[in-house]
Amino acid sequence: MKAIKAVVFDWAGTMVDFGSFAPMGVFVKCFEEFGVTATIDQARAPMGLPKWDHINAMMKDADIAAQWQTKHGAAPTDADVDRVYKIFVPMNEKVAADYAELIPGALEAVRYLRARNIKIGSTTGYVRSIMEQVLPVAAAQGYVPDNLICADDLSEGRPGPLGMYQTFVDLAVYPPSAVIKVDDTVPGLLEGSAAGCLTVGLALSGNFVGKTRDELASMPEEDVERLRARASEMLKDGGADYVIDTVADLPALLERI
Repeated sequence: MKAIKAVVFDWAGTMVDFGSFAPMGVFVKCFEEFGVTATIDQARAPMGLPKWDHINAMMKDADIAAQWQTKHGAAPTDADVDRVYKIFVPMNEKVAADYAELIPGALEAVRYLRARNIKIGSTTGYVRSIMEQVLPVAAAQGYVPDNLICADDLSEGRPGPLGMYQTFVDLAVYPPSAVIKVDDTVPGLLEGSAAGCLTVGLALSGNFVGKTRDELASMPEEDVERLRARASEMLKDGGADYVIDTVADLPALLERI
């Protein structure tokens, strides 16, 4: 294993919430409140961005924009994004803890890193008020990273590198080439690559597949392989240096690189 000083993990779809379901469902419900039907695919497409930016990206979807125009008599504006975001945050606060179960193998990966004195950072597209619901649930399961950077902590979020830069400061780690970013979304991977870090994408546990563990276990292997191949391609196109199925596979990857 090359000299790695820190690994920085995303949260939903990476360390908790297999399939990244908590934010997806809330996005759909929020738009329903405004008389607009958003599909699961539309809700998942911008995943990994800060949540205001995520809603803004959804508003730019041609179908959603047309529905909004029909329902509200005008094209969506930043003020409309603010309105949706205002109800998104409390909705997500209510359900985030229910989706905070650690992904199998996450704790073992953490122990592997700790045993080698590798620091553990974390960044997220969630705002801090949502993460305050997740942190105690994760801690009760044994996961306490060395820092946390939320979407509202800095002046700019993903896909820019500021969250990673702050993590370098928090953990006192450098150079960037000695840090790995692990994420299941393209904005999260771009956050890492923009900061000069090695990036690892997660194919099966995250947003691009969007299935529970039980759903994957019940599927024919050829169907799982199709999902894996599609997610892997999208992650690699998004800048992943390596792609593995889940965080459980990280220790084996680190032994090879």
